[in-house]
Amino acid sequence: MAHILLTAGPTRAFIDDVRYLTNASSGRMARALAAAALARGHRVTIVSGPVAVVYPAKARVIPVVTTAEMLTASLAELPACDGVIAAAAPCDFEPAKKTPGKIPRKGRGLSITLRPTPDVIATLATHSKQAGRTNGPAKWFVAFALEPGADRKRACEKVTAKQCDLIVVNDLAALESDFNSVDVYDARHSHVGTKKGTKKAVATWLIRLIEATLS
Repeated sequence: MAHILLTAGPTRAFIDDVRYLTNASSGRMARALAAAALARGHRVTIVSGPVAVVYPAKARVIPVVTTAEMLTASLAELPACDGVIAAAAPCDFEPAKKTPGKIPRKGRGLSITLRPTPDVIATLATHSKQAGRTNGPAKWFVAFALEPGADRKRACEKVTAKQCDLIVVNDLAALESDFNSVDVYDARHSHVGTKKGTKKAVATWLIRLIEATLS
């Protein structure tokens, strides 16, 4: 059985000590994936941003807040894991400068300069490939991509850029929902499969697909 590292939920990018940028990721898909993996006998470590959902009791959960914290925690856990499922939706951008305290409200509005955050799954995959097989068998990497219209072209671009083995693309309708519809593509941009249904059903199908193709 595998030890799976699962990233989950959103992250926060702070403008000041009170305000932050984030997104509507609920952690529901990650919770379903964790439950499905545990039911199959796998070990699960979850690195999760702030969510309201409760993860399965048998999963080890490492709470984080920012994208940088998610990356640091995931890198620390990576050597002990066999594969990674990146179901989190980390903030892609953060303020170039965080203002201490609270920015006062002014009628003239507020302009914020944003800079990109580290790409968590791409960094994990690159780090693993650079390490080679010195720490045991090669690890596998599965990324999620939320794309309007579940765009295949964008998904295939991402699976290459992130150096993943599989990418799971879904539409914006998955946010804050108990249902999902996913298409899966491999590193050669071949369509591997489609699944629609509850997030529990989709998660069970995905775990079995990973077992069949990557484990």
